[in-house]
Amino acid sequence: MRAALTGLALAASQPAAAEPDPFVDAGRLVPGLVLDMRYAGSDNFVGRPIAGYEAPRCLLTPQAARALARVQAALAPEGIGLKVFDCYRPRRAVADFAAWARDAADIRMKAAYYPRTDKADLFRLGYIAERSSHSRGSTVDLTLVRRADGSECDMGTPFDLFDPASATDFPGITPEQARNRHRLRDAMIRGGFVPYPQEWWHFTLKAEPYPDTAFDHPIR
Repeated sequence: MRAALTGLALAASQPAAAEPDPFVDAGRLVPGLVLDMRYAGSDNFVGRPIAGYEAPRCLLTPQAARALARVQAALAPEGIGLKVFDCYRPRRAVADFAAWARDAADIRMKAAYYPRTDKADLFRLGYIAERSSHSRGSTVDLTLVRRADGSECDMGTPFDLFDPASATDFPGITPEQARNRHRLRDAMIRGGFVPYPQEWWHFTLKAEPYPDTAFDHPIR
């Protein structure tokens, strides 16, 4: 673990030329991290790649990547690991989401991502916003997986389901699903992250280094 974090610190101080400063590639630097970067492809609530996502990479500030590595190491003895769906999000991607949300005619992904929610309510309910903590580079969307086979732990809803059932403490899930959500939440809190109660998958580093800066570097 110490060697991994030392290597992470060295890489953070010397970011690759292809990485927008001040970010590092958590996919390379967090041992065993599983990547499923939804917005670089079409498996997401919009149904196409999102502006600014030119490669399926998990870019984070060095501080957030180090914290994620600690969480991953803490979960390893339990045979559990982390799978990330989204990390740093350029401002242009946030604007793309907002434009999509205002397009009332585009509901082709409704059945999969917001079957019980009116698209016109996505802003009001907090599922879509004009600004995102992801653009500051220290927020991650993620879940738990079994290291033995890479299968996802049952969280009761899929990632990015715009529905009350996605709230961490939603009462209508099974005891196993609740345990898995709390296991993820507790591990992330111990690692220095703050949960977003409305979405079980969403966490922001408590001591984020750029709390007032939204970046717009494309992910390449």
